[in-house]
Amino acid sequence: MIHSSSNDSFYLISYDISNDKRRNRVAKILVNVGTRVQYSVFEIIVNKLRLEKTLFKLKKVVNLDEDSIRLYHFCPTCMTGIEIIGQGKVTKDEDYYIV
Repeated sequence: MIHSSSNDSFYLISYDISNDKRRNRVAKILVNVGTRVQYSVFEIIVNKLRLEKTLFKLKKVVNLDEDSIRLYHFCPTCMTGIEIIGQGKVTKDEDYYIV
């Protein structure tokens, strides 16, 4: 078991990638660190080092002239203001993960 870190932060990442191959590579990177909440939107809970590694990988894939990735950081207070209408729930950091 791995205990989650109190240094982890909540981020929302969205992307608009024009090329199928790059879009699939971006999605694959994000699936490994977060939860897909819509087709091109992920919620991730990571520490600063994991975030930096993820962003480094993403920057190697995207075409800066054609693609867009947006990263939104939510503080704990801001997270209480997230509202969902319809299906789904906000990604939660579990106290323990079983690996």
